[in-house]
Amino acid sequence: VQLQASGGGSVQPGGSLTLSCTASGNVFTVGDMGWYRQAPGKQRELVAEVTSGGRTNYVDSAKGRFTISRDNAKKTVYLQMNNVKSEDTADYSCKAEVTTLQGDQLHTLYIWGQGTLVTVSS
Repeated sequence: VQLQASGGGSVQPGGSLTLSCTASGNVFTVGDMGWYRQAPGKQRELVAEVTSGGRTNYVDSAKGRFTISRDNAKKTVYLQMNNVKSEDTADYSCKAEVTTLQGDQLHTLYIWGQGTLVTVSS
């Protein structure tokens, strides 16, 4: 079971970028999913999260600019980033609550995807 993140890159201030993260492998269901970021010299912080039911939560700095969404059929979570700022520069990683089916046993675990770098610069 793994998460594969993509979509990072360089963007100018005020621009937009969309990150995606897909769960693959022996995935029975995907629960809560979220995006985190870690800027150089700073601690990792939660950017946005979405529950299996679609409830969302954002860090204050992302409210009104970022939108988290999910496609349950594709086991994918997205982060639409609009009006990006230099302070959004960071390594973005995704986290998901994944339930696997092994034999007749269900196992739930939290897994992380690899980071995808977002650089906001003019």
